[in-house]
Formats: sequence, C-alpha cells, structure tokens
Amino acid sequence: MAKMDSKTTATEVSVEDKLKALFDLQKVASEIDKIKTLRGELPLEVQDLEDEIAGLETRMTNLQTDIKKLNDDILAKKNEIKDAELLIKKYEAQQSNVRNNREYDSLTKEIEFQTLEIELCEKRIKEFTAEMKSKNELLETSAKLVEERTEDLKAKKAELEEIITETRAEEERLIAKSKEIETRIEERLLTAFKRIRKNARNGLAVVTVARDACGGCFNKIPPQRQLDIKQRKKVIVCEYCGRILVDNDL
Repeated sequence: MAKMDSKTTATEVSVEDKLKALFDLQKVASEIDKIKTLRGELPLEVQDLEDEIAGLETRMTNLQTDIKKLNDDILAKKNEIKDAELLIKKYEAQQSNVRNNREYDSLTKEIEFQTLEIELCEKRIKEFTAEMKSKNELLETSAKLVEERTEDLKAKKAELEEIITETRAEEERLIAKSKEIETRIEERLLTAFKRIRKNARNGLAVVTVARDACGGCFNKIPPQRQLDIKQRKKVIVCEYCGRILVDNDL
C-alpha cells in the first residue's frame, strides 16, 4: 500500500509545482554561484602555488643529490691524483736502480701515463667544480623562489579563508535548501536540470521569458509557445539553447 500511495503522490504533483520547484532550485543555485564568484580565482591560484612549490622542492632535492655526487666525484679524482703522484715518485726512485735502458724507458712511460692521468683528473675536477657551482646557484635561486612563493601562498590562503569564513554559513544554508528542493523534483527532471546547468555558460538552466525572448539566449519566443509556457501544462525548453522556460508570474 505504501508503494501505491507514493506513486499516487508523485502523479499528483502538477507541472506548475514542478516548474516552481525547478525555478526555486535555479535561484538557490545562482546564489551559490555568486558566493563561488566572490572567491574568484583564489582556489585555483592557491592550487597553482602549491603545485609550483612542490615542483621547486623536488628540483631542490634533485639538485642537492647532484651536488653531493659531484662533490664525491671531485674527492675521488683528488684521491686518484694522490695515487698517481705516489706512483710517479715510486717510478722515479726505481729509475735510479735500473739495469738497462729498456727498464728505464718502461718506467718513463709509466711516469708519463700517470702524469696524463693527473692532467685528466684535474680537467675533470674543473668540469665538476663548474657544474657544481652552476647547480649551487640554481639551488640558491630555487630556495629564494620557494620562500617567495610560500609567502604568496600564505597570503592567498589567508584571503581565501577570510572569504570562506564570511560566506560559509550562507553557503551551507543554501546547499541545505538546495537539497531540500531537489527532493521535490523527480529524478528525470533533476538530471536534465543539472545537465543543462552544467552546459550553460552562466549556470542558468531555468529562465523566464522577458520581452518575448528567452532569458538565457535572448532569442525570440513565438506567441503560441509563450501562451503554452503561461498555461504551465508541460515543461517547455527553448528550441535554441535548451533551457527550461517559465513565465514571469510563476
């Protein structure tokens, strides 16, 4: 019996009541839109700043890793130079005790090889030092940017929080009212309303006929169609923009 009563109640809702509920829902939705407009681009700006800071911090971590590796590479090359210098001293000492020219020439070649190794290591150290200097400068620049962006983020968040605090109670009241109105609208119409509203540039899914034209796209509405709208016997949409049309007296 409960199911039958529910169906009976649903069928008893007139088209006029449906249109009134849709129009009320549109008014509430527009008020919520005004609150969101008041916040403007602040939520997006906050998100962008947070993303930028996260990216800069990741870059700084990578730079610090690179700098540490370069420093380790420089130390390794310095140790290679020390080893080469020790070998040169060893070979030079051995040259004093050679038995023939062949041994002397062999040691001379070893000394020349180690000398070249030292030169190569010194070249690498210069390259690593230059690269490390560049990365340190970039790290310093990134750190300053993080500091600046963090201050910007702090200011934007404070501004956004102030607006949210001022409008929170009103927004919550409107959202609750919106949900209450939605319970009076059948699912099919509600789905259509949300779809139209989503696609509408100004968020208007329900508009009045003003000066013989659609209040959404401003195209002319034929007299017979205006009469049908005023009679409120069926849900009528604009043939140009698809918005739901209601008369001013509703």
